[in-house]
Amino acid sequence: MEFTGFNKDFMIGDKVALVTGAASGIGKAIVKLFAEKGANIILVDILDDKMAEVAKELNSHGSDTLCLNYDITKTDNVKDLVEKSINKFGKIDILVNCAGVALLDNAEEISEEDWDKTMAVNLRAPFLLSKYVGQKMIENNYGKIINIASQAGVIALDRHVAYCSSKAAIIGMTKVLALEWAEHNITVNAVSPTVILTELGKNAWAGEVGEAMKKKIPVGRFGYPEEVAASVLYLASDAADMINGTNFVIDGGYTIK
Repeated sequence: MEFTGFNKDFMIGDKVALVTGAASGIGKAIVKLFAEKGANIILVDILDDKMAEVAKELNSHGSDTLCLNYDITKTDNVKDLVEKSINKFGKIDILVNCAGVALLDNAEEISEEDWDKTMAVNLRAPFLLSKYVGQKMIENNYGKIINIASQAGVIALDRHVAYCSSKAAIIGMTKVLALEWAEHNITVNAVSPTVILTELGKNAWAGEVGEAMKKKIPVGRFGYPEEVAASVLYLASDAADMINGTNFVIDGGYTIK
């Protein structure tokens, strides 16, 4: 991979991006920014109505879209959605594994069902998508994969045993894929946010619990979905061709202590 310069406006107009969890929160912010920068978007989510609304907004920016409602923890579903994406667009240039769940409980109390669901959504699904999209990227000798991990993959958080474990595993997976696929002109990176003020984040961290948490973050505030999206755009762009296997932490300094 030779350095040939990069688009300083971070336009990705010739790219096709597949984003999971695209109907809300961080995923929605990512697809909106990608559309503004010219990409065509494959939206994958289980929220059909919300996904259709987001797609209409992306279409207003001139993006061609494909909405796919799938349980991405199932191998056959992932294979099918990848084939449908290739049939429509002919390629997938960018994969963003954003869908996730956070099922919290004390380590001695968490149910095996919650553990298994966390691993299925947060780890198995990103692996399956990376595997089957990665096969197409290898054929095309190009690709950008960005996995949404978490500060919980770097440090311990109370009542987060399943979540922390799944996100630490995603960071490890990212490094292996980055190592194996670099020769195919594919980069793989992770992004690890702190508390982000999605609708769920606003509700979960309202009031005293939120104020106490913000005091632990050196910059003194939580993040916004648009800030995560900006980092993902950078990693998806040709400006980041030399960045591979990194974990891009967006936490206001929370994990430096």
